[in-house]
Amino acid sequence: MPDEDFMRRALELARRAAAEGEVPVGAVIVAEGSVLSEGWNRPVAAHDPTAHAEIQAMRAAAAALNNYRLSGTTLYVTLEPCAMCVGAMFHARVARTVFGAADPKTGACGSVVNLFAETRLNHHAQVEGGVLAEECGALLREFFSARR
Repeated sequence: MPDEDFMRRALELARRAAAEGEVPVGAVIVAEGSVLSEGWNRPVAAHDPTAHAEIQAMRAAAAALNNYRLSGTTLYVTLEPCAMCVGAMFHARVARTVFGAADPKTGACGSVVNLFAETRLNHHAQVEGGVLAEECGALLREFFSARR
């Protein structure tokens, strides 16, 4: 399944987050061509500042595998991950990260900082941005515009 198809599923999860009043970000973790886990933003509902979509998906994947290492997986997320999420991906050994919209305020894949390019870190992974970026960005713009 191509990257766009997995990102479309992440967009569905982002819409679920929006319906719950959360910032619309969705994430999917794929292993061997199949969805292993899913997550969407839940920090407000969970009273948990770490409950970003990526963290939710990694927690579910680790539980499914009964292992905190997510080696060989790809994480798809609708918004460029923040430093916290990239750090967690590195600790989990996620092999590849694919994101939709860039985040000029907290993006840690090149918008504000690029942790993927930091050679002093002990884990390195592939990163690709801009997959369905317009759709991902439009969902975020609509959400914030309705709140203003």
